Amino acid sequence: MEITRDRYGRPLVIPPDGGKPMAYTRTTTVAGSLDDASALIAWKMRMACIGLSQRQDLLMSVLTTDKDNTKELNALVEEAMEAAGANSAARIGSAVHALTEVLDRGEELGVVPDLYLADLKAYADMTANFKNIWMEQFCVLDEFKIAGTPDRVVEYNGELYISDLKTGSLHPTSVAMQLSVYAHAAPYDIATGERGYWGDVNQEKAIVVHLPAGKAQCELHWVDIKEGWQGI
Repeated sequence: MEITRDRYGRPLVIPPDGGKPMAYTRTTTVAGSLDDASALIAWKMRMACIGLSQRQDLLMSVLTTDKDNTKELNALVEEAMEAAGANSAARIGSAVHALTEVLDRGEELGVVPDLYLADLKAYADMTANFKNIWMEQFCVLDEFKIAGTPDRVVEYNGELYISDLKTGSLHPTSVAMQLSVYAHAAPYDIATGERGYWGDVNQEKAIVVHLPAGKAQCELHWVDIKEGWQGI
């Protein structure tokens, strides 16, 4: 069951005391608030330039579009980035991410390209000592009206930790903030609005499982979420 969202994509959460659902800020939005976005903006500009150079039809559309028509120009920029392959890595990462969940649930993987089977083997080997307690469980931090979904709560060496899978590059500040929210949050029943309890989850450290798609490599990284909590 998926959480209902408003037109901005914010999850609509029933307050602890009941009543009309209200919009909570997404965890990733809060966690990214301290990141320097300049590198991302520059990358998007490069992708748009490459896409326009490869698609003359898009370039002509830009030339003939009213410069005040920001909606149409924004759509052309997105199409140009798509033409440059800007979203392909993200799609592959999302697919690998989904396959790790299938693997952890003990279900059949189906047909998977050999390149990504090697990724999944590396993941299975590196997480062999994890016991998955919660998987993809939506949660809320009512104190700050933030909500999101951690990948896992795992038992590792006798302790409970928030564990999150990353298939792309790591951004230490935003990751630490994101995982600190999950560690302080409560699991939320989407159907009833009831809050639960993770258990005695470590609120100083969390685990990032870094699985760069197509590399057949997997590493575990400890994240200082005590520091991340200060950011929140």
